[in-house]
Amino acid sequence: MDALFEKIKEARERLKNTVHRTPVLTSGSLNKIFGAEIFFKCENFQRAGAFKFRGAYNAVVQLTDYEKSKGIITYSSGNHAQAIALVGKLLNINTTVVMPVNAPKTKRAAAEAYGAKVIDYDSKTEIREEVAQALIAKNGYTLIPPFDHLNIVCGQGTVALEFFEEAKNLDILLVPCGGGGLLSGSAISAKNIYPKCKVIGVEPELADDATKSFNTKVLHTVKNPLTIADGTRTASLGQITFPLVLKYVDEMTTVSEENIIEAVKLILFRLKIIVEPSGALGLAALLSRKQNLSGRIGIILSGGNIDAETLISILDHNTSN
Repeated sequence: MDALFEKIKEARERLKNTVHRTPVLTSGSLNKIFGAEIFFKCENFQRAGAFKFRGAYNAVVQLTDYEKSKGIITYSSGNHAQAIALVGKLLNINTTVVMPVNAPKTKRAAAEAYGAKVIDYDSKTEIREEVAQALIAKNGYTLIPPFDHLNIVCGQGTVALEFFEEAKNLDILLVPCGGGGLLSGSAISAKNIYPKCKVIGVEPELADDATKSFNTKVLHTVKNPLTIADGTRTASLGQITFPLVLKYVDEMTTVSEENIIEAVKLILFRLKIIVEPSGALGLAALLSRKQNLSGRIGIILSGGNIDAETLISILDHNTSN
């Protein structure tokens, strides 16, 4: 059992009275469609609507009193922004969030409702890390990045830890990948609990930086990808998450926008729950039929924060359900 998994177990103890232990759902009709036994870990029911709350809380709660007193800052297209804002509210810490002007309205509104100060930036002309660093230099904030932070990774690893406790042994674990925090944390847990489990990271074809990086062992970047899965628009894996993905993840795969849209619809019509496009990437991987995946398959539904306009456009899209 490696040291990182020990840190994930420590994170689970740190979070146990704060995070929701999200449900694991199954669908007989989906099992029949795909010829497998599929289990869905529903982080769309997590606080702030996504898995991001786990890592955010695990990172912020370990800051020193001085760091907390200076306030915290992050940059995010939405789910991490909401998570940091909620953690700040719970712990009475001032929070600032740097968000792209085209961030989903529901995610921006939620961050503001939790009390965060939202700073807009234009992703076409500005770099969010530079915007945040300028604010840190001026105000002394403590940065809690969205994924490239070991305490973030360990917090996210509690998702798979819970998943295996409930679903037991899984032959395959399909995990959405943006910056790699959820993927690397989940893979660490999976490989320490059931080493035979094949961990597969999933990202959109339009945002395939992690897949290119995984296959070439060289860090690739895809800037401002125009995918509907806004949670995966991160330009690249991080300096911490990239080596962890290389070490613990078995495969990477990509899915089309059509696959993602159909997956959101299938989850709605078969499981009767709403997930955002990024959250549906695991089921999209099954829909892509790129691999013959069978046995006991675990899918992490990473979040459920979706704009009404996006959901309406998905429902209007002509795919099978």
